[in-house]
Amino acid sequence: MTTLPGTYESYWMESVPPAPYAALDGDTEVDVAVVGGGVAGLCTAWELTRAGRSVAVLEADRIAAGATGYTTAKLSALHGLLYATLRGSHGAEGARLYARSQQDAVEHVARVSAELGIDCDLERVPAYGYAESDDQVEKVRAEVDAAGEAGLAAAFTTDTGLPFPVAGAVRVADQAQFHPRKYLLALAADLAGRGGRVYERTRVTGLDEGEPCRLTTENGATVTARDVVVATHYPVFDRALLFSRLEPRRELVVAAPIAADRAPLGVYITPEQNTRSVRTAPYGPGRRLLIVTGESFKPGTGDVEDLYVRLAAWTRERFGVPEITHRWAAQDNHTTDHVPYVGPFHPGARHTWVATGYGAWGMSGGVMSGRLLAALITGGERPPWADLYDPRRLKPLREAPALLALQASVARHFVGDRLTTTHVDSVADIPPGTGAVVRLGGRRRAVYRDEDGTAHALSARCTHLGCLVGFNAGERAWECPCHGSRFAVDGSVLEGPATRPLERLDLPPSDGDGGQ
Repeated sequence: MTTLPGTYESYWMESVPPAPYAALDGDTEVDVAVVGGGVAGLCTAWELTRAGRSVAVLEADRIAAGATGYTTAKLSALHGLLYATLRGSHGAEGARLYARSQQDAVEHVARVSAELGIDCDLERVPAYGYAESDDQVEKVRAEVDAAGEAGLAAAFTTDTGLPFPVAGAVRVADQAQFHPRKYLLALAADLAGRGGRVYERTRVTGLDEGEPCRLTTENGATVTARDVVVATHYPVFDRALLFSRLEPRRELVVAAPIAADRAPLGVYITPEQNTRSVRTAPYGPGRRLLIVTGESFKPGTGDVEDLYVRLAAWTRERFGVPEITHRWAAQDNHTTDHVPYVGPFHPGARHTWVATGYGAWGMSGGVMSGRLLAALITGGERPPWADLYDPRRLKPLREAPALLALQASVARHFVGDRLTTTHVDSVADIPPGTGAVVRLGGRRRAVYRDEDGTAHALSARCTHLGCLVGFNAGERAWECPCHGSRFAVDGSVLEGPATRPLERLDLPPSDGDGGQ
């Protein structure tokens, strides 16, 4: 097996211990139930609690510990080289509304941090979208023009503060970076202090959209609420058919200490080299933690170990850091028109709401979602960008190519993975510490062999919609390439939209001992 760099743990998770909240152990009733305790769910719940609503947050695991705990935590309105694309797909006004809403989120975090006295390592820094190759400079210049037209103070530069030359970059001042868990755990404590309720280890498995709505949890407890917000990263309910318009992507992260006087003072991203995103964070006297994200891939595909090695090698080469201390991975969902879905859950929804599809920009997007959904639910002043984010929008001519490509990819996995032969012929062919899908007894099994060689078999069918899972050796997890569900080697759900674990199976007698 490949020796991977660093310890597999998010710095955000390692540096701030959890603030445990109890699981829901009985039926309850509130004005609004928020399903999901990440940035979007907690920000929505906090805004609603502050507006005087009784709110319950229902989190399947720990709050601020799912996708939010494994982010890069940039807080910016400059989202790579996106504005030229937005101007083409949503018009100049759509791009302007997007920029206004995202910059409003940046400023809102700064205001709330000051108001509540939250020490979340918030730093105001410039954001850069850059290109190293000369043939990409025109795209950068087009982004400078589009971002400037959208209302951002965008400028072209070749001076970025990175320790290597770039052919060109778009620069936007007054953006930010912060520690997401420090900020969100403080929000959770404040909303609890205002009477809001936070329930962890409470997986929601059912939704009845009556009046009032009713949620069912894994342990049988129910929550009755006038309104329900589904903020589970990837929606755990499919009635809105958003799964046909969301593509999950996963990116790897490596982190390394760097001397403070050598640390680049900004947030950076390039689409080149399969994405490279750079920022730093405070890391003790005279040091900062360099955080590099990249090597985008679809869950359940690709050689993740090789991707980690490649990203670490790039980090060492470009920044001269001697040691990679941390590695982790981030997952996000991309919409077919590059704008998140935030608003009514589906065309017939009256009291159900959704927030998803941040395209790797969930920090500003999640904060924006909280403000937007709170306004829609309480009947407050409707933000001018509400229609831009409305999940009920569908522009067939603009979205058709992306929709067709996404569904063709899903179909290839749903059908094609069943037609291909397995990668191994028997459990004995699986090296210890890894896994593979094997056809045994006429059925495909997801088999993991632990370090002792003992084999553990699960159904290879994802419990969401039945696609076959693949093994991510770099993170030791089973992943669905269709819609991004992730499962631990024991079958338990790590990430939705699946809400049920993979079925545990027995191995045929000849394979039960792993061939030993």
